[in-house]
Amino acid sequence: MYCPECGVQNPDVANYCSRCGCQLRSGAVAASEEKAVNYAGFWRRFVAYVIDIIVLSCGRWIIGFIIGFMIGIFLGGLGVDIGAIKATAEAFDSILGLVLPWLYFTLFESSSKQATLGKMAMGIVVTDLSRNRISFGRANARYWSKIISTVTLLVGYIMAGFTQKKQALHDIIAGTLVVQK
Repeated sequence: MYCPECGVQNPDVANYCSRCGCQLRSGAVAASEEKAVNYAGFWRRFVAYVIDIIVLSCGRWIIGFIIGFMIGIFLGGLGVDIGAIKATAEAFDSILGLVLPWLYFTLFESSSKQATLGKMAMGIVVTDLSRNRISFGRANARYWSKIISTVTLLVGYIMAGFTQKKQALHDIIAGTLVVQK
């Protein structure tokens, strides 16, 4: 379990944080607390995702432009022909298109903020089933499970509007919840 104060991971059975001494929640959420949880519904999550896509698109464009420009200058200075420079820039863009979203979602959701910029704007966070911060590994599982949510003709995402805890398929696979702060 992660400490809510300093973010250090502690054993699930720990009562106090090993670094700062903060009292930790028990691993299981009490039934009375479970009812008080406000799960983030489909539309709130959808708007957060649209914001994230806009942020990622801008970030990818800026990073791609800068790196593409540097590749062009470097390879052009070596006398490489324009076709090879273009192919190198396109290869880099493809790699960036895979790595940037993966790092964005997994790093933000496993951080102390527990949310991407879109989720922060919508006031929602990603937690494990005990409402604790998720690890990088669990955030990774959640991210890559979105492939399954997508190939089911998006039914995996739509499930968030109909399941009891508002979980999409990738949330169920990764053992996560998206809740309102």
